[in-house]
Formats: sequence, C-alpha cells, structure tokens
Amino acid sequence: MKNFAAFKLPRIFAWVMLTAGLSACVAPLMVGGFVGGTMVASDRRTSGAQLEDQGIEIRASSRIREQIGSGVHINVTSYNRQVLLTGEVTKAQEKQLAEQILIRVENVRSVVNELATAPNSSMSDRANDALISGKVKASMVDSRDVFANAFKVVTERGTVYLMGRVTQREATRAVEIARGVSGVQKIIRVFEIITEEELKTLQPQPPSEAAPAPTSKP
Repeated sequence: MKNFAAFKLPRIFAWVMLTAGLSACVAPLMVGGFVGGTMVASDRRTSGAQLEDQGIEIRASSRIREQIGSGVHINVTSYNRQVLLTGEVTKAQEKQLAEQILIRVENVRSVVNELATAPNSSMSDRANDALISGKVKASMVDSRDVFANAFKVVTERGTVYLMGRVTQREATRAVEIARGVSGVQKIIRVFEIITEEELKTLQPQPPSEAAPAPTSKP
C-alpha cells in the first residue's frame, strides 16, 4: 500500500500524454495495441485485425477532412472493425455524412455514431477527457480482476465509451470500475461480447513441459 500512490500517478499521466498526443481526428490507441513485439499477444484481436483497425482510422480521418473539412471535431476509433464516431459537428447533415463516409471505408463492419451537434469542445475539455480515460485505465490495472489491455477507453465530454472483445462478466466489472472514477458522467458500452469458452481459446496457453532427456546407460 505504501508504494501504491507512487506508481499510480505516473501511470495515469503516461496514459494522458498518449491520449493527448493522439487526439483530434485520430482516436487514442489501446495500451498494448501496437503491432509488432510482445504486446500484440495481449490483444484479443488478431494481428490482421489490428492492422485493419489502424488503416480504418487513418483512411476514415483523411476522408472526413476532405469531405467535411477541418472545422469540426470528429474522433474515429476502430476496434475489430467496429467503428465509434465521437466529437462534435455543426449540423445534423455533417453527422449523417460522417457515418456515410465510414460505411464506405474498406473493412468497416459496423458504425456507432455518437457525434453531437454542438460547438467544438475546448482544449481544456479534451485535456479533462484524456485525464478521465487515464484514470479509468489505471483503475482497471489496479483492480487486478479485469484484463486492462482487453479494453479500449474513449472519453468525450465526460462520457466514457468502453470497447473490446470481452465476456459479459468482464463487461459488467469494467462498467463498475469506470463508475467509480471521478469525472465520469455517463458510460456507454460498445463491446463485442464473447463467451467464457471463446475467451479460453483467446488466452495464451502455457508452454508444455519439455520431456526429460533420456539418461545414457553406463
């Protein structure tokens, strides 16, 4: 308990720095979600799905800038080809257009359109959202009864969106954890629910013990 505060604070700020650096049109990537290296094994998506998600976010953000412009604040977050749209647009037509753009992007499976027709959020609002996301992720890590890397957390205007391939048990527990974080006003689940049996197949199997070497006879 003595070292808890010492380690929790840097972890939150590390997440905030990552989130803030990837704000605007490109949504924050999940910790441990990059392709290449050991962290890929902790992601419940295949390596191909992770690459597809990155490509979806890049292509969608580019097309939105081209067709809607840079005056709106639209975040694109893709997880296992399910795309979440968050942020603000100036009129309802832009919200509809953004969704139509996403539907036409290669490899997109479904779109959850959470864009608000409202003035763009301020930099302080976005910084506060980044802090909330960091605290939610840190709380998941500290809880020790959920696998934090199975979740992607996106926060917009105090509303927390939870994404990931998780069981109903994990989903319920993640919502409980997020509710306990200060600043969270609302939680929206954007999960892909899997069964406990499916989860077992996704978990890395421990290496089998090597057979003992035969002893040589004298």
